Amino acid sequence: MPNILNTALQLLQGSALGELVRNSQYLYPVIEATHILGIALLVGPAFAFDLRIFGYGRRVVSVTTAARHLLPVSHVGFAVTIVTGIALLSAQATMVAAAGAAPWKLGLILVAGVNVAMFHLGIYRSVGDWAGRGTTPISARIGAGVSLVTWTGVIFAGRLLAYT
Repeated sequence: MPNILNTALQLLQGSALGELVRNSQYLYPVIEATHILGIALLVGPAFAFDLRIFGYGRRVVSVTTAARHLLPVSHVGFAVTIVTGIALLSAQATMVAAAGAAPWKLGLILVAGVNVAMFHLGIYRSVGDWAGRGTTPISARIGAGVSLVTWTGVIFAGRLLAYT
C-alpha cells in the first residue's frame, strides 16, 4: 500500500471519529444499518432507472420522468452511503484497506462514478431526441448495464470486506 494512503488511513483510524465508532457499544451497528439503508436508497432507484433504460415500463413512464423521480433518491442514498461508509471505515481503516476485497470495492465505485458522469454528460444530454423512440440508444443501454454490474459488484465487495 502506498505510504501516503497508509498514512491517511492511520490518521482516519486514529481520529476522534474512529475512536468514537470503535469504542461505542451501539454506534457501529447503527451506522452499519444506516449504511445499508443508504445502499438501498442508492441502488434501488438506480436499478429501476437502469431497467427503464433497457425498456421495462416504457409504456408507463418516460425516461425523463423516471430520471426526475428516481435519481434524486439515488443522490440522497449516495450521500448517506458515503458519510456512513467513511464512519465505518474509520473504526478499522488499516485492517479494512488490507482486505482483498477493498481495492475491488473502491475500483468499482470509481467505475460506477465515471459511468454516471459519462451517461449524464454524454447520451443523456440528447434524451429529448431518443426518449420517445421504441428502443434506447446502445450507448445508454451499455451505461445501464455497466451501472447494474458495477453497483452489484460494489455490494458484493462490501460484504466480502469482512471475510477476505
